Amino acid sequence: MRSVLSRVLRSAFVFTFAASGAFTGIVAEARTPAKAVAPAVTAAPVPWLYRGSDIPPDKAWIFGELPNGLRYAVRRNGVPPHQVSIRVAIDAGSLMEREGERGFAHFNEHLSFRGSRYVPDGEAKRLWQRLGATFGSDTNASTTPTQTIYKLDLPSATAEGLDESVKILSGMMAAPELTQAEVDAERRTVLAELREGSGPQQRVGDATRQLFFAGQRLGAGSPIGDISSLNAATVPALREFHDRWYRPEHTLVVIAGDADPAIFEALIKRYFSDWAPKPPTTVAPDFGKPDPNAPRTRVLVETGLPTVVNIAVLRPWAEKNDTIEYNRGKLIETVATRLINRRLETRARAGGSFLSASIDQQDISRSVDGTFIQIVPLGQDWQAAIRDVRGVIADALTHPSSQADIDREAAEFASALQQAVETSTNDGGGELSDNLVEAVNIHETVASPEVARDVFAIMHDRLTPAAILAATQHLMSGTPTRALLTLPAADPKADALLNAALVADVKAGPATAEGKPVSFDRLPALGKPGTVVKTSQIQSVGLQVLEFSNGLKLVLHPDPNEVGKVLVTARFGAGMKALPSNKPTVAWAAPIALVASGIGDLGQEELDRLTSARRINLAFDTDEDSFTLRAVTRAADLNDELKLMAGKLAHPGWDPAPVLRARAAMAAGYDTNDASPNSVINRDLQGLLHGGDPRWSTPTREQIAALTPASFRALWEPLLAQGPIELSIYGDFDATKAAAAVAATFGALAPRAPAVIASGSAGSPSVKPTRKPIMRTHRGPDDQAAAVMAWPTAGGIADVYESRKLDILAAIFNDRLFDQLREGEGASYSPNVSSQWPLGMASGGSFVVMSQVKPQGVDRFFALTSSIAAQMASQPVTADELARSVGPLRQLIARAASGNTFWLNQLGGITREPRKEQALITLSTDYARITPEELQATAKRWLVPGKEFRMTVLPGK
Repeated sequence: MRSVLSRVLRSAFVFTFAASGAFTGIVAEARTPAKAVAPAVTAAPVPWLYRGSDIPPDKAWIFGELPNGLRYAVRRNGVPPHQVSIRVAIDAGSLMEREGERGFAHFNEHLSFRGSRYVPDGEAKRLWQRLGATFGSDTNASTTPTQTIYKLDLPSATAEGLDESVKILSGMMAAPELTQAEVDAERRTVLAELREGSGPQQRVGDATRQLFFAGQRLGAGSPIGDISSLNAATVPALREFHDRWYRPEHTLVVIAGDADPAIFEALIKRYFSDWAPKPPTTVAPDFGKPDPNAPRTRVLVETGLPTVVNIAVLRPWAEKNDTIEYNRGKLIETVATRLINRRLETRARAGGSFLSASIDQQDISRSVDGTFIQIVPLGQDWQAAIRDVRGVIADALTHPSSQADIDREAAEFASALQQAVETSTNDGGGELSDNLVEAVNIHETVASPEVARDVFAIMHDRLTPAAILAATQHLMSGTPTRALLTLPAADPKADALLNAALVADVKAGPATAEGKPVSFDRLPALGKPGTVVKTSQIQSVGLQVLEFSNGLKLVLHPDPNEVGKVLVTARFGAGMKALPSNKPTVAWAAPIALVASGIGDLGQEELDRLTSARRINLAFDTDEDSFTLRAVTRAADLNDELKLMAGKLAHPGWDPAPVLRARAAMAAGYDTNDASPNSVINRDLQGLLHGGDPRWSTPTREQIAALTPASFRALWEPLLAQGPIELSIYGDFDATKAAAAVAATFGALAPRAPAVIASGSAGSPSVKPTRKPIMRTHRGPDDQAAAVMAWPTAGGIADVYESRKLDILAAIFNDRLFDQLREGEGASYSPNVSSQWPLGMASGGSFVVMSQVKPQGVDRFFALTSSIAAQMASQPVTADELARSVGPLRQLIARAASGNTFWLNQLGGITREPRKEQALITLSTDYARITPEELQATAKRWLVPGKEFRMTVLPGK
């Protein structure tokens, strides 16, 4: 059942301050009412997923098995409208590989997308593009140690498109072609993926597996394999692996979407029933148990990474029936884990030896039941960090948590479960399908949100200090305990010191003080409620605008489509335009430190208790033309959410600890900035694309060190006070009640000073042409490089149609580059083309082409990019290319438009920029009316030879 609870677990334990119509006119769904019959004497058969479990089956799913052993699950789901999500999971991953087969599971995943029974090589991608699916997001696959999963989301599924898609997927599973030409071509692509993925993080992953899972199959390597086995892979060997594991009894098909599930069930039976496996039957190998005699520590030196300690307390994984009682025990462990993490976070916030630390229980690949501890030391004294973290854990093992603290965690968890019930109609078919696939993978079940809530509700009396103490003791017990220390520089004594740190006696600190509740009455007073002086409507997009006497403009968009969800944003100031363009500032620290700095005299600890068990949160963003406070809440919590947001603007706190923590975090990760070609691109490219403007540039090490609480406050205190506020509320709420709550909060603020645009900051410099490529170096593998070519464009909402033509131009450019650089030559796994057009500024846009390549492939990248640009400027694209780019983008818009986040993103700032109304109205139709000739003219206008910017990232010497 835990897989269904995963979303709740993530949301509950984070410290935070339409109608169905896909088959209308195609499939008649009217049914004759059934006649009344006598109750059945025999009980209904238990669905295959729930055998051995007493968890009530989720009745939204229909489960079945074919005579050949294939299992399936189908359901109706209308989120987003008209979409159908299909998942095919093969119960085989890298742990099923034999010696000499490293990477074969992943290799076969790639080959399945090439030629198969019903489609020639390369045609599946194009066919699904014609059906509106975006390659890489709607059509994708992944290989794990225990599973290979194929994913397809059909955004506007017709009966014909769905039928064709299920047929193609059945052929991909049962009968891939696996020709020599396909294997050779895809080998180059897989090797490119392996090459581009190697680097410090990959080496840490390898070292972690080898140490933690020594003596087990999981420790042998990652699913992608190694160069020698991939180069040695032959057609017969790959086919033998396929035939051994791609069998109906190892296959799960899941379909959820906006249509009658009987249609899904019929298609599965039609196309998968004749799949006959080749004998003999295969059985999964023994994955092994943790070896208590293997080395317990390892030190890894990575100059591009900060000091990090990872500790694992390991227990053998054991198959268990997924029962209610089993889940209650796991929930108690979850609460115990969260209590320890809260203690660790409290210590980190207060300053000390570690920047962050956390523990987590995970069942890993049916191999290990482990408790994993990660520590990021503050500075280089990792021994003190280990000692202090172990001390916090010893405290939890010695001093049981108070009932009040346990009740707080239980209340937060119960609140999140209740929210999951209230918002369950918002759950998308893709997410529900993924949850079921993962449940099968970990040999558990799925449960409805109501069942999950009720299971937790009736166990409240079992959440006692004694039960939490016992759960904590279990979490920290195991044989063996292992630790990996990652250092930026070699230390010959490190391994011995690490061993000593793991076994040294630590004293439990004094009993943790019980956290006292904090009331919203503690927030600073705001003033007298404001009055509405003007009301207007923007009917075309369903907005009501209320103007208050203090200058506040309130935009209301009540829409119950996403039940139980309310989006709130407060836009103010001038954003990037308020920051100087000729000198660096400490603005970069705001996302980390501004919200955490508190409100009035309330710090982050008090705000956590203030918002406990509520859906109240706060985040901060800097946009091109405004600053934004944003939150996701619900109607029941909206009043207090508004109090919190208004309080942040009226009475910001300036706790120095979050600023110092932000400085330490940035300093700790600074050396990762040149650890790989991608990290160098992430560090430098945006600054270069904006002509070196410091607003888009990564701070230097010296600039990070110069950050102080005083300099942070000096920048942000006046900026938080500037500019009239546009407050937007979108979602499931009552407009009258919301307006009254706004009057008492944001409406009660004093009139605000005008927003100030810094001198020379109204726009952004454009990317500058380069005679020779700008060169940067990285410290990663010698066979890795990256190259970028970019052309300056423009910005602003006045010419928004031009930006949309550039979007389509980029999509077609990307498709051509993908076909030639990845599919054709295997020179790169991840070419990317994008158009960056700032709507909040009239300048600063760019058309960017980038890719990782081999160092010797840089010139080929530049030549190929120039060639494609010249082709697009000299002749129109084909009608098929245009359709395969426009269709998926319009479908993406249609799906996004079913949620309020899309509308808020498109219309945010509309009271300042009324043209956003028309820009949204024409969004989809603009893409539909673009012609090949217009794209040719757009390419001629912008992709001008001699105006391009070039950048290379090569291995350092």
